[in-house]
Amino acid sequence: MSRPTDHINLDLWNLHEDVCFGHSNGMIIWQPRILAWFTDRYFTHTPLPGKYAGMTEPAIYRDLGCSNRLYFYNDAFRQVDHPKVRRYDVQSDSTHITHVIETPHGTLTEKVRITPNSWYLIEEKWWIETQDDMRLFTWLLDNSTWTWDQTVFDRVYAEWGRLGAPTMYMPRINVQDLYINTMGVEHTVYALYEWEDLVADYFRALHGNHMRMIDVINASPIRIINYGDNLHCSSLSPKLYEKYVLPAYMERGDKLHKGGKWICSHWDGWVRALLPYARISALDGIEAITPWPQGDVDLEEVKDALGDEIFLLDGIPAIYFDQTFSTDTLAESTEKVIKLFAPKLVLGISDEMSSQGDIERIRLVGRIVDDYNASVAAAAGN
Repeated sequence: MSRPTDHINLDLWNLHEDVCFGHSNGMIIWQPRILAWFTDRYFTHTPLPGKYAGMTEPAIYRDLGCSNRLYFYNDAFRQVDHPKVRRYDVQSDSTHITHVIETPHGTLTEKVRITPNSWYLIEEKWWIETQDDMRLFTWLLDNSTWTWDQTVFDRVYAEWGRLGAPTMYMPRINVQDLYINTMGVEHTVYALYEWEDLVADYFRALHGNHMRMIDVINASPIRIINYGDNLHCSSLSPKLYEKYVLPAYMERGDKLHKGGKWICSHWDGWVRALLPYARISALDGIEAITPWPQGDVDLEEVKDALGDEIFLLDGIPAIYFDQTFSTDTLAESTEKVIKLFAPKLVLGISDEMSSQGDIERIRLVGRIVDDYNASVAAAAGN
């Protein structure tokens, strides 16, 4: 029998914000990240299975009785280039594309290759490969700003309604930007030590650009902010974190908190060496920490690092949604995460359920969460 505290009966926008801002009276929210389950099927033109065929994504979340972390609102923030900058693409053949940015001071290019295996493009030439490229990109960052597009916000809301609070993720922080967006890991490692002054100026420009974005964020209705950084210690050492990431996080966090925002950062993969920074980085929560047997930390280590101050977002290993593992294992993991972290918990999947995952296991976790929330409400006399 359905209860008032079950997800299917709640305004999940309100519940999401109430959990994050400490107004949920101990209740938690279930936000499984199942994007890959959809997108891999879309890419291969494979129909959704069974009753889900023909259903929209929001309808599937409603049917499953869970919330979604709605990062689609990110597109409401638009970067505005200097008026003399021109961006365009050149496709040389069926698989190769060159992205071009023309500026008054020179041209930047990125070359990518389309793969038959996924939506993601293979980098063949990064935006920044020379010192002149970095100087030009620094100029680009210094001479761009951000604006808000209300029509995008309205469109996303019309599609997703109140299945979760509006959320967004900021562009990647300094080192992660070079690693993932503009330079690649190998070139970045050399640049950090051989072009130190040039890199410092690039990071200055990037940080200034992001702080201008925060002005727009703080004026927006979006209250839950993510740093989409994909931090992991296989490439980001504690030394690099302390030198580059931590100071930028502290300045970002101060400005966002003054704007009434709630902040988390995406740390996944191998994170043990970075966990000591969890409570000193001006964060309210950390998303996607991946526990053993998928990552390099167990839940007890994560709890020790986060303490009673920092939220965990996610927490259930994604592989437990595959049929390789029993439903008992999934249930035990879910109950352990709740016991350790609630109420400072936005329960989800670390990092995402694979396209081979069993979608019905989403319901299993949802029943556990709904039972927990009902018990919390009963104990409070609600």
